[in-house]
Amino acid sequence: MRPRIVIVAVAAALGSVAGCGGDAGGSAVPTPSASQRITVTSTAFTENGTVPRRYTCDGEDVSPPLTFAGVPANAGDLVVLLDDPDAPHGTFTHWLMWGVPPQDTRLKAGESPRGAIQGRNGFKKAGYGGPCPPKGAAPHRYVLSVYATDRRLTLAGDASPDDVRRALTGHTLASGTLTGRYGR
Repeated sequence: MRPRIVIVAVAAALGSVAGCGGDAGGSAVPTPSASQRITVTSTAFTENGTVPRRYTCDGEDVSPPLTFAGVPANAGDLVVLLDDPDAPHGTFTHWLMWGVPPQDTRLKAGESPRGAIQGRNGFKKAGYGGPCPPKGAAPHRYVLSVYATDRRLTLAGDASPDDVRRALTGHTLASGTLTGRYGR
């Protein structure tokens, strides 16, 4: 009977490890999930479309205009993350912003809403850092994720993407994504 208990325990442990996910950088912070969907759109590019040069390191390097539909009425905060899952050394975060008032469902290009906090991106700077893949590489995907939380997030101004994801765990009401592509 004892060998069977060991096999079940090993199978359960392997199943929990396999479900954690993470990036090539070794992060084991799960991606927050939600049952409700937010529709994220931009007048600058469509889903899987090319991100215009203006919003990249080759242009003005400003955030694109964004619209969020389907934000729950009881949301306490909106969180915005822009990640490049195709970066050579694992997922690279280009933008993380939290404290966005849930009624601010339209952001103009380069806009940071009043009260929003922009955390430290992969460039080690606060704020938006546009798509900037290596020259000559195939176009990268840039996944812009928006999360509606059930409360205001209280994080340090230099919070990392993993800090933000941990704070979202168990507090995400709705989420949505918009993916753009850019190559150089």
